[in-house]
Amino acid sequence: QELLRVMRTIDDRIVHELNTTIPTASFVGKVDAGQTCKELYQSLMDAHTSRERIIKNCIAQASSVVKTLREEREKAQDDVALLKQLRKEQTKLKLMQSELNVEEVVNDRSWKVLD
Repeated sequence: QELLRVMRTIDDRIVHELNTTIPTASFVGKVDAGQTCKELYQSLMDAHTSRERIIKNCIAQASSVVKTLREEREKAQDDVALLKQLRKEQTKLKLMQSELNVEEVVNDRSWKVLD
């Protein structure tokens, strides 16, 4: 989650990025605004793709761990430590799944600002 927060910096600063990359009237001739916007767009696309891939990878790993723990739990239903570990991993899985929803909201907000 900390890594995702750091990776979302570009989205959090999109307005600032636009303000600093799009030239004012006095600098229009000195900066290629089209190229600058294209680069900003590409960096935003790369950031979104990277974060989504990382989140989905974490979900896959957490799902695998939960599946394994469930199978172990079926064999040893009296194991309290195993149950605690299963609950902990299920919570982690739910957190990562909710991060996908957060990611969608963050991405939508960034694209609206960029448009």
